[in-house]
Amino acid sequence: PAAVPNAPCPVPPQLEGLCSFLQLSTCPEPSLVRFCSCLLPLSPALSHSSAAILAQQLFLRRVLALTQPPSRHLMAALTSFCSKYSHALCRVLVAAVLQGPGEGAEQTKLLCELVEECLEPHSVQLVLSQVLEVPLSEKLLPVLQAVLGRQVRSPHLSHGCLGDSSSAGARTHSPYLLLGLFQEVLPPELLDLLVLTLCQQAPAFATSLNFARLVTAVLTVYQSQVS
Repeated sequence: PAAVPNAPCPVPPQLEGLCSFLQLSTCPEPSLVRFCSCLLPLSPALSHSSAAILAQQLFLRRVLALTQPPSRHLMAALTSFCSKYSHALCRVLVAAVLQGPGEGAEQTKLLCELVEECLEPHSVQLVLSQVLEVPLSEKLLPVLQAVLGRQVRSPHLSHGCLGDSSSAGARTHSPYLLLGLFQEVLPPELLDLLVLTLCQQAPAFATSLNFARLVTAVLTVYQSQVS
């Protein structure tokens, strides 16, 4: 259906009922894409709480159930939703993926792709803070690397300049270059939290090459700020 300009947005209890009535959590993925495209022109925009409800209803079950790469329809719907409501999506979807049990390989790859391609800058920093709020694991290191890689982008750096990978998180670019550029935009409170987390989690990553590279880069670039 066409969006109606200036139509009042439903409050969360009404929205939950509407989602249930429309069976949004199980609707066909092509319909999901059309629904998300209808959200974009809404005026006024959805509140954060309403957008979070929609993110949960539209995507949570589908993403957590992934055992193979997401379909192009699901990615198109996520991209469309992220273009206006990325913060709400992070609050709902990213938290569930980070705290989910097991390896969650497809979920991690999807999260990396969202960070690299879809999320707004403020939402990327939100992802970083969410990653640092939970115990780190090898599963989460690619997400942290994707966040850092996103931060160093600029109009003068193409996507390919940051290196290619054969799998999520398998970066080939220099961590020194990455963290050196990252320093210009990393808020001090996130730097403090990053350093503290790396220090606390280090014993669990004694044999992790990816973790060692991150630690070495932080110590090299921020040596005047890390004691």
